[in-house]
Amino acid sequence: MVCFEEKKGGTRRLDGVAVIEVFADLIASQEGNDLTKSVPLAENRHLAFQGFKFGGPFEIGGDLARSMLCAPLNPNGKGNSAVIRRWFNGMDLTRRVSERWCIDFGVELSEFDATLFELPYETAKFQWVAENARLVAAGKPPLRPGEAATLATWWIHQRPRPEMRTGLAGLHRFVATPEVAKHRVFVWLDGGMVASGSVYSIARDDDTTFGILHSRFHEFWALRMGTFLGVGNDPRYTPSTTFETFPFPERLTPNTPAADYAADPRAQKIAAAAARLNELRENWLNPSDLVVRVPEVVPGYPDRILPKNAEAEAQLKKRTLTNLYNARPAWLDHAHKALDEAVAEAYGWGDDWRAGKLTDDEILARLFRLNQERAALQ
Repeated sequence: MVCFEEKKGGTRRLDGVAVIEVFADLIASQEGNDLTKSVPLAENRHLAFQGFKFGGPFEIGGDLARSMLCAPLNPNGKGNSAVIRRWFNGMDLTRRVSERWCIDFGVELSEFDATLFELPYETAKFQWVAENARLVAAGKPPLRPGEAATLATWWIHQRPRPEMRTGLAGLHRFVATPEVAKHRVFVWLDGGMVASGSVYSIARDDDTTFGILHSRFHEFWALRMGTFLGVGNDPRYTPSTTFETFPFPERLTPNTPAADYAADPRAQKIAAAAARLNELRENWLNPSDLVVRVPEVVPGYPDRILPKNAEAEAQLKKRTLTNLYNARPAWLDHAHKALDEAVAEAYGWGDDWRAGKLTDDEILARLFRLNQERAALQ
């Protein structure tokens, strides 16, 4: 219950605690910093993208995908690898990775050009007709109701996200984070993969950016600036408020090419800590005594990670990022502390960090001041 009063003066309280001010998002601070006034920063724009929305039955199984990949070249002289892609959703990032494949004709491919990829086109068309028939038989609206424009190009995903494709083009890997998750985790995805609408893709491939995003500083900012969703009231990552407003350390901003700060000791220390964190996590998720890595049937796709046997498969089911961060073993905590210290030093706050002066409120206050200073220069 929220109560208001017109009376001026007196003590403001939130949850029984005296505060300076209660802000528009019903959060208060002893410091008087209204984070709802944080401004999107130009240096962070056009880098974080929501994944695509199918708007139709474009998903295919692994066996069918591989049979298409191994098929002879099409009449256009191209292989089906041009339109067959691995894709991920949010649960694949926080749980075990599922084998998901899809048919993806891009953004602007004409239907005639799509037909030149024979097996993928015929499969997409068959599944589209079958799904529409199923919906009609069940008394439900057909696919893409009220969207004449996207219905006219039914072979193209309903939300193909051209901006995301442009942003990720040429990257050998990119940073991904689930839209909704108990723990704010970031992972690397192969550049040839695509993410669904429940995942946000960040168009950077350097360990320094990965480390800053996975630091305590960005985690607190994202938790405070994001929203909450679902029965479990899990934190929701909203790039317009969490990523675009976040002030990265000076000269390490995401609009700066990684090559420009490759010799910066701050960037090097963050990158080393971030790479070590990722290495340790991957070793825990997929230990070499439990998995075997098998190359895909054609080049251009990441290796398959398969359990060595049934016993290994049972053990691997428990090895998820959610379970890992629920337990937060000592090695993970130490790896994150090393990363946090490196990022604190990049901000110039290393001594205060080691002295224990950077409380949650102090971190948010300093980040807010940086946001306001940079916004004033835009």
